[in-house]
Amino acid sequence: MIGIIGAMDIEVNGIIDKMTDKQSQTISGTTFTSGKIGGTDCVTAKCGIGKVNAAVATQTMILQYQPSCIINTGIGGSTSMETHIGHVIIAKNVVQHDMDTTAIGDEPATLFLPNENIIYIPCDNHLIEQLKAACESIGEKNYAIGTVATGDSFISGNDKRISLHTRFKALACEMEGGSIGQVCYINRIPFAVLRSISDSMSDRDDAVEYSVFSKSAAQKSIEIITAFLHQYEV
Repeated sequence: MIGIIGAMDIEVNGIIDKMTDKQSQTISGTTFTSGKIGGTDCVTAKCGIGKVNAAVATQTMILQYQPSCIINTGIGGSTSMETHIGHVIIAKNVVQHDMDTTAIGDEPATLFLPNENIIYIPCDNHLIEQLKAACESIGEKNYAIGTVATGDSFISGNDKRISLHTRFKALACEMEGGSIGQVCYINRIPFAVLRSISDSMSDRDDAVEYSVFSKSAAQKSIEIITAFLHQYEV
């Protein structure tokens, strides 16, 4: 079974609509919908915005459904001049940019896990390759593979976006992928993050871009995830 997590309705409802044999249950306020797409068993959850919501939904999904892997899907902001609205980022790794214990000598974004400290959490190479194939199968050529930066704030303004690219080489920023990756890493569950860009590094107001392009960006992610499920190979 493939787990799929998005933060908002626009990121997951289109996937749920494509499911057959649907069943739903609500646990700790999060509704999980399981079914099939293209013959692949999957379960989807709208976790809500932010790192804690995402972590709770991820751990619950792992315990309740035992997915073989988890994909975080949805929209994100660009942190690179080469990444524009509608472009797709497939994460090679995730970093939580708002983790900061530098005052006591740690590197920026250090995570303190039960048995190790880590900054970049790696995504699963097999899932990355299959998401690439899904992009190509629908004719999506504007995709790139790189770091996705996560934090509990909507990043607005080119200066902040440039800082994330300079410090972490991030291609996109968002608010859930890093915490989903952390939970999967601790549980040894392969994971990947797919983000379609809804707001970019431009002279336009970021909030306006987001309001205009978020739905179309989310729809692109849904199309890619649907293609991924139709051609998924273990």
